[in-house]
Order: sequence, then structure tokens, then C-alpha cells
Amino acid sequence: MSQLVTGAGAVASVGEGVDEVFRALCAGTSGLGELRGFDRERYRARHAYEIDDRPVPGADLPGRATEWLLRAVGEAAAQAGLGEDLSEVPVLVGTGLRELRSAELAWRDGTPFDIGRLHFGTALRERFRAVRTHTFSGACSASLYALALAADLLASGAEDTVVVAGVDTLTESMYGLLDRVNGEPPDRVRPFDRERRGVLMGDGAAAVVLRREEPGAGTGAGPGALGRVRAVSMNCDARHVTAPDPQGIARAVHEAQWRAGVKPGDIDLVLLHGTGTQLNDTAEAAAIREVFGPEVRGPLMTAIKSMTGHTSGGSGLLSLIVALESLASGRVPPTLGLAEPLPEAEAFRFVRDAARDGGDLRVAQIDAFGFGGVNAVAIVERADR
Repeated sequence: MSQLVTGAGAVASVGEGVDEVFRALCAGTSGLGELRGFDRERYRARHAYEIDDRPVPGADLPGRATEWLLRAVGEAAAQAGLGEDLSEVPVLVGTGLRELRSAELAWRDGTPFDIGRLHFGTALRERFRAVRTHTFSGACSASLYALALAADLLASGAEDTVVVAGVDTLTESMYGLLDRVNGEPPDRVRPFDRERRGVLMGDGAAAVVLRREEPGAGTGAGPGALGRVRAVSMNCDARHVTAPDPQGIARAVHEAQWRAGVKPGDIDLVLLHGTGTQLNDTAEAAAIREVFGPEVRGPLMTAIKSMTGHTSGGSGLLSLIVALESLASGRVPPTLGLAEPLPEAEAFRFVRDAARDGGDLRVAQIDAFGFGGVNAVAIVERADR
């Protein structure tokens, strides 16, 4: 059973609101900048994809991830006609690190922080009177995991409407960890390029309102619908703590397409996970090539982390919103910095350098993969299908 997306919201380093974010991505606007939130002299890498909302560079503030989450949920709820009262609607939030940056500031600087705000439920209750809130800390596929649960709640008849969101912000501990594991400090994210150096993190939040589509409603999603979620798959291959498993990814892609009732040749667009790391890009490309086989030259492919950085737990949902905008408009944002694709991806139809008119785009696939082998894949289709 499909579910309708009736509202969407987004906040990222490239803009505020879905329209602004999508226009910026299609224009090839990058959110990359010199590191602002903490002392960059401590690290080899000196850049990140941060939301520039601090009053003073280097003087970080607590609660920023929560504020972006509230803005994204507010935008999605308003578009879906839910207003400011979500007391009857479950809110599912996927995240990698929750409000860890606020906890870091409290530990290091003594900045006041209520530990009860680590999970977002308190703020959602205060702003939207949301009673049933659940925060899932599930690495970089967390928001698509939350989407899968929402789809199950709707398909089972347990709920009519669910709000799904994802959010993360840069933390100094994660930035430092990545700085140590990258062989060379990356100056930008270059997904699937042979000269890629690794990942840089980005700030961001995304939200959608999902509603059950009644059987026999006829063709088309109806007025106000942004698109339709056909299926979400997820698995945990648990092969390695950090290294992705191509076979685990391939199984997730296979299952998503099977659940959606589509074949590789039906996919017009793929929003790749594309972190710009040596292992992830190679594993994802190998898995896509295996699943799509001779159809791999068919769909357009892009990786928006080349402009937003890796927004961690919120990245899957942000890509899903971009996919829906692309299906509706026919415009596909580019993958920046892709000069020479890695061998496993040479056959892919990448959108490079500038946005492309994809023509009659109907069905899109969204990839999201996280540490520990937590893989998730969503299939969405255009609203008028």
C-alpha cells in the first residue's frame, strides 16, 4: 500500500525551506565554508557544510539542531494543513547524534543544557503539543528507518497521518573522529570521483507528512500531494562497524524495488548516498551495478552531499524531498566535483556540474546507508501517477 506525502520542510547549509533548498541545489550552490563552530586549528580538515546562524563565528550555541527540526516540521505541517497542533499525530525523528553538540558544550564550557532535551520530544511537545514522539538514533539511514516505521503504521491502519523528520548538526567529537580516519584532509565532498578524499559533515533537518492512501482512490495522488511513497526497505547486515557491505546494500535495493512492485528499468532517478569516502562510494556503486545490471545506464543519478555535506541522520529524508521535487519539476540537481567517476560507476548517467532537465521523470530511488550496515532504500513516485 502506498502513502501520500502531503507536506515537506527542509533546512540546510544551502537554504531555508524546500523551495529555496531545491533552487540552490539546482543552481549548483554549495554550502561549503571554513569551519565556524569550533577551533579549526585543532584539525587537519578546515571546512564543513554548516548552517550560518551563529551570532559570532567560533562561539557555538546549544539547541541548534532542535531549532532546525522545529522549523522543518513546522513547514511540513503547515503545507499539509495540520497547523501547529500535532497532539493527535505521531512524530518520528531519525538522527545520528541527537543534541550531542549541546552536551559537548555543557561538558566543555559549562553551557546550561537540560539533558531532557537530548531526544527532541520535549521541544516538539512545547511547540506542537505533540504527545507521541519517538527519536531514533540510527546512524546515517535513521530518517529512512523512521519513514519505514511510519509507512508500516499507515499500512496497518494504526494511524492515518504520521510526521517523519530527520536532523543532525556537526559535533566536535564526530568531526575529530573523521579527521583522524581520512587519509588526506578533504577540502570538499566529491562523491564517486576517483580523487575523492573523504567526507565532511553538514548541518540540516528535513520533515515530511505522510498520509495513508485509501485503496480504490483512482489514478493520481489527488490535489495537494507532493508524491507517493511506494515502499521503504531496511536491513542491518552488521558485517563491519564502519565498512559498508555491497551485498547488504544490494539486498536493501532489491527489497525496496520488490516491495514497490518495480523493476530496475522502471527507475528514472536515483538519489545516491554518495558520501565521497573510499569505501562507501565503491560499495554503493558495486551494489547498484549488480542490482540494475544492463539497466544501469538508464536512470539519472546524482549525489547532493556534494553541496550539502553529509547531514547524517537527516540525509535520507533530505534526498527524498529533493527526489520528489525533481519528479515534479523534471529538474535534477548536479553532483559537484565529479571529474572522473570511479571504475565501478563509469556506466552511471550522472548529472554533473549543472542541473539537468530529466524530462518525464516518474519513479525515483533514494539510498541511505549507515555505520554498522544499517541500510535503507525508498522508492517514490510522482504525484500524478
